[in-house]
Amino acid sequence: MTQPLLAEAHIIRVALPVPLRRTFEYLYDDQGGSASVQVGCRVVVPFGNRELIGVVTDTGCNPEHDVNKLKRVINVLDASPVIDEMMLSLCLWMSQYYYHSLGDVIATALPVAIRKGESQDPKPLVYLKATNVDEITVTESLKRAKAQRALWQRIVEKPVLLSELSAEVSRPVIQGLIQKKFAEEMAVIPSSDENWWALPADLNKPFANVQQAAAISAINATTNFSVHLLEGVTGSGKTEVYLQCIEPVLRQKKQVLMLVPEIGLTPQTVSRFEQRFGCRVGVLHSNLNDNERLLVWQQSLRKELGIVIGTRSAIFTPMPALGMVIVDEEHDSSFKQQDGLRYHARDVAIMRAKQQNIPVLLGSATPSLESLNNALQQRFSHHILSERAGSATHAQQHVLDITNQPLIAGLSHGMLDRIRMHLSQGNQVLLFINRRGFAPALLCHACGHVETCTRCNKPFTLHKQLNKIQCHHCSSARPVPPRCSQCGDTDIEPFGVGTEQLEQALTEQFPEHPPLRIDSDSTRGKNKLQTLLDKVNHGEHSLLVGTQILSKGHHFPNVTLVVILGADGALFSADFRASEHLAQLITQLAGRAGRADKPGEMWLQTHQPGHPLIQDLIHNGYGHFARHALVERKHAALPPYHYQVLFRAEATNVHWVEAFLRDVRDCVSHSPSIMIIGPLPAIMEKRQGRFRMQLLLQSTHRGHLQRAIGARITDIEALASARRVRWSIDVDPQDFM
Repeated sequence: MTQPLLAEAHIIRVALPVPLRRTFEYLYDDQGGSASVQVGCRVVVPFGNRELIGVVTDTGCNPEHDVNKLKRVINVLDASPVIDEMMLSLCLWMSQYYYHSLGDVIATALPVAIRKGESQDPKPLVYLKATNVDEITVTESLKRAKAQRALWQRIVEKPVLLSELSAEVSRPVIQGLIQKKFAEEMAVIPSSDENWWALPADLNKPFANVQQAAAISAINATTNFSVHLLEGVTGSGKTEVYLQCIEPVLRQKKQVLMLVPEIGLTPQTVSRFEQRFGCRVGVLHSNLNDNERLLVWQQSLRKELGIVIGTRSAIFTPMPALGMVIVDEEHDSSFKQQDGLRYHARDVAIMRAKQQNIPVLLGSATPSLESLNNALQQRFSHHILSERAGSATHAQQHVLDITNQPLIAGLSHGMLDRIRMHLSQGNQVLLFINRRGFAPALLCHACGHVETCTRCNKPFTLHKQLNKIQCHHCSSARPVPPRCSQCGDTDIEPFGVGTEQLEQALTEQFPEHPPLRIDSDSTRGKNKLQTLLDKVNHGEHSLLVGTQILSKGHHFPNVTLVVILGADGALFSADFRASEHLAQLITQLAGRAGRADKPGEMWLQTHQPGHPLIQDLIHNGYGHFARHALVERKHAALPPYHYQVLFRAEATNVHWVEAFLRDVRDCVSHSPSIMIIGPLPAIMEKRQGRFRMQLLLQSTHRGHLQRAIGARITDIEALASARRVRWSIDVDPQDFM
């Protein structure tokens, strides 16, 4: 016999971090005298045979199910909400727009520590500090304990975070000092007593040039929601525009959120902002641990930080007094999440600014075609910086035809002479090749067999320094084989060029200038990238070899020559966005040269010197290329003139994948305003042993797609074929890999 609903209990709805696109009803009983649960608070609830932490989205609601079958809330974790009404509204919009579980969206918006049930109140930070003991006593006692003496000398100057010391000093050394009463632990509740809005009257800022001043004036004149696209050539002083737009916002005691595409850009940006405004800047990126991210989240929530700078996920930072959002390098593909909740941080930033009725500033030397089209259609305010700031001049751009030329690790003899000339003048040279490892393939010279990953049907990449071949798609690896697995011959050779091979060749060609390689292999580890960038800026290396990490916004004042290798592949890609991305890459790389008072030049080595894209880009610049590309997109019925939603599916059996996507097509084919393409194999048809296919839905109106998919999403989830595949929905897809 079921028990009747208690009078003291009421019904709440909870969003749980599960893939189901719905919320769940639970009974909440506050008989114990605790405060009533609020929307935005975390609760522990039973879910199947598990206990999950969810967020309350509604209280006191009318039940949709038999109340006598509802389960009860186990525990309420918060006295006040961890997510406010504004952020909850943003999460709800994202859930609907990206067809994603609301619980998953909310989980993405919260720090990992909060998702796991940690208190939202700040944890005390534990420092190691020196006790009040005179130096003579300590020195005498620690004569033979050199490590303890060195540690004491360090902490006697000022207390040091125990977490920092633990990474550098062994625990016995720390405990030894504590046991001898020369040191003690000190717990401090982290807080910021800075009045970050109390800026000096004179910030010692440089004079803006005419174009900068016009942009700053127009942006500062708007306080309500508006989107500004700042299209400025590399080195034109976009950051200075950001700084002078931020100043009046801070003076009004409002906060500023700035998104950057790469971790490597964060330290140099933070340093410049802190020097200008004299206040601490919060930093959020993937190299921080859970507690470090939580601390910034808490300080921002308590309005102890005026500025927060971070990568993609920083868009969810709680900022009760938010006054402006800035997205630097808005074109960058890293702002698009490529798995799970496939959101675009730029678009979410615009929606967040709209909800909070504040301006948002998008900056780029090579704006995305979507943003440029919005500016040209006057949906965004458009500000152009066409000249480099200060005495810097535009880098000269050249094309080098390497057809029939002998190459050394991809470099022609003429280019080696050019590099030698720049090095002899005391300058730095940057060489770009977008392939890490020694070579992208290992080839048998006898039979032509290429060592291939059977799980992905892609060649293994040779990593010579590690003596292994590795698949960069599924990470499977094995030692370099001594002979061909097909014919048994020992004559197997690397095919193609990667960063390792280029580094080795440059070491042989320029032994007096050891190259510095910067790619995802050489920058693994906390702060490793920043350490390498510091070496570049201190002039310790004259030759820089790297991948796309080096192309994004870095300021290298001594780089006067940029050489681009291996870019031809993008000219023949099956992805319609490949030409846009290549043009952005070439333009951004050219912008690394000649950023100070030294003139710079960029050379593009290619087998296709007459290609229209290259000729247009070199002679007319990115602005002309982009406007021409928009005309092509319009005639081809492609974004930004058409809107797309991509169903992705994968399974170990290709027939299961195709059957599911055919069922999806049948579900949505009733709408005449939607064009359906597929099912078709993905550009990379097999990955990690799973076959991958796609179904593309396209329409001239975003609303048609939203209504058609929204009306049938429940039917699609219920498909029998859906149980045999892994599938997802990608709204506004940026690639078709």
